[in-house]
Amino acid sequence: MFMRKWLGFVMMVVLAISLVGCSIQVGDTATTKSETGLSAKQLKADAAGKLGVFYLDVGQGSSQLLISPAGKTMLIDTGDIDKEQLMLKYMKDYDIKKIDILVLSHAHADHIGTASSIIDQIDIGKIYMPRAGNTTKTYENVLKSIKNKGLKVTTAKAGITLDWDEKVKVEMLAPVQATYEDLNDTSAVVKVTYGQSSFLFTGDAERVSEKDMLESKADLSATVLTVGHHGSSSSTSASFLKKVKPKYAVIQVGAGNSYKHPTEVVLNRLDKQGIPVYRNDLNGQVGAITDGKEIKWTLER
Repeated sequence: MFMRKWLGFVMMVVLAISLVGCSIQVGDTATTKSETGLSAKQLKADAAGKLGVFYLDVGQGSSQLLISPAGKTMLIDTGDIDKEQLMLKYMKDYDIKKIDILVLSHAHADHIGTASSIIDQIDIGKIYMPRAGNTTKTYENVLKSIKNKGLKVTTAKAGITLDWDEKVKVEMLAPVQATYEDLNDTSAVVKVTYGQSSFLFTGDAERVSEKDMLESKADLSATVLTVGHHGSSSSTSASFLKKVKPKYAVIQVGAGNSYKHPTEVVLNRLDKQGIPVYRNDLNGQVGAITDGKEIKWTLER
């Protein structure tokens, strides 16, 4: 009788925690809290001296803004072409005068759509892109903006280390091969590590690229996983997820998208592993601020 009452009490506590938006984790990120409605200025202030990772709400696309402890900036992808004004507003709201590193994961429009405008209007340090491209006007405009500004592109590939902030390790884990049949598998995959907290950004890398990463023996483990290809069933294979062993997952996806992302198979896979999931379509902009030990989560809504 006592045991049944005790279990009932525990279940009530767990339910109460989930309802108020707080999650308690055991390990490197001991306690995380969710807050809503914080402005970009407040978020940037909170991230001062820490690592801030902001999964910008760009609908059915992808863009992550990172601010290092020393105030360096990195932008991974830029959303689709119809999000130009939104992306420029994000840059203004976060008071981004310079992007020290711009990573364009691969040549699909929902990842590089506003890159030409970003390059045209903001000071850019280094640009990383995979060698594979395409013949779309969007991709051509990106190359034109890079050329007009006199910038050079460093080929994104596995095995290189990005010079960003001396307190933060930034590694590129993919693409492992020089060529792939599917453009998604050419995606630059970046791992960012600060203290005991690490973030894995996977672009649209699918099972073929995931297999190559697994066979490369690279350290894929990460505290936070950006779920590949917006939660498509073609990514986040069981073997890849097992190797990454994330404590949290973020899915960049637009509400009511025609692709029906994220798929149930991926959501179920994450759920079976007990991994909390944050989503742009449900949570708006998702932010993670870490001192290298704990992660504080912020949600737009």
